[in-house]
Amino acid sequence: MSEKRTDIKDLGEFGLIDTLTKNFTTHVSTTLKGVGDDAAVISISETEAMLISTDMLVEGIHFNLMYTPLMHLGYKSVVVNLSDIYAMNGKPSQITVSFAVSSRFPLEALEELYAGIKKACDFYQVDLVGGDTTSSLSGLVISITALGTANKKDIVYRGGAKEYDLVVVSGDLGGAYMGLQLLEREREVFKANPNIQPDLDGHDYLLERQLKPEARRDVISFLKELEVVPSSMIDISDGLASELFHICKASNVGCTIYDDRVPLDAKTSMAAIEFNIDPITAALNGGEDYELLFTVKQEDYEKVAANPNFTVIGHITDHASGLNLVDKHGAVVPMQAQGWNHFE
Repeated sequence: MSEKRTDIKDLGEFGLIDTLTKNFTTHVSTTLKGVGDDAAVISISETEAMLISTDMLVEGIHFNLMYTPLMHLGYKSVVVNLSDIYAMNGKPSQITVSFAVSSRFPLEALEELYAGIKKACDFYQVDLVGGDTTSSLSGLVISITALGTANKKDIVYRGGAKEYDLVVVSGDLGGAYMGLQLLEREREVFKANPNIQPDLDGHDYLLERQLKPEARRDVISFLKELEVVPSSMIDISDGLASELFHICKASNVGCTIYDDRVPLDAKTSMAAIEFNIDPITAALNGGEDYELLFTVKQEDYEKVAANPNFTVIGHITDHASGLNLVDKHGAVVPMQAQGWNHFE
């Protein structure tokens, strides 16, 4: 090992992955896509492929058990993986669950966690087919692998966006981030005075977006019904800006999106203003919304615009133009991806 020291926080999650995997080559012909997309793609027949995605959730980094019910955590840990399969335009079918746990967790706590996992499996019609358990010196770590399938011709990668394509997003953004801000605020209040009860009335929508998100399997059905095949797609786990950077990097393009077109729920905007946060900042950099961001050809505009689940927020430009946000006053502002960095 060289004496040079590089802080991994300077690289970020994806910079670290790129650095560690850059020298790997593909040895097996059935590996159609490895590192670099929402899921790996493995050929299983002439027309079909298997999709594989893994996510790890670490106590103190991804969740705080002071305000995260274990059943909700189990449910969410499945959903975040299934979302990656849907982002490839695939259908999830199985999961494996591995976890490391410390002795402070009784059996009953783990049963609660698995009750949440089962609820997600039942709702999304996927099977638990294996996993592993081990001990942990500090807290709880959950690692779930999701398996799915897709017809090869239907798979959508991050790298297919073309100049003049439209940029589309499902649902609304920023709600999960504002839910987290509410929970963190009440945690700090409780730490200062345990006799004060949490003040979370009227915030059910934001709390659900954070504690019990849903994967957008319905989007896959909508697109099929509309006969629209996205040119690229990704799920929004780290914030809209970060995911736009991933699509543009993989596709070697730029993009322009419009501030006033980014979908925000009224409750998200109100909470953001209460916290002195620009609502668009919550959408661009908050993360954990698990909506789908995709691009389509211009001729598909009327189809997607007519569906209330979709919002056209901008368009793809040439690579040299970079990534830009047009604000409410018409000013063009270069975008920065300031979403979730696991190593900060």
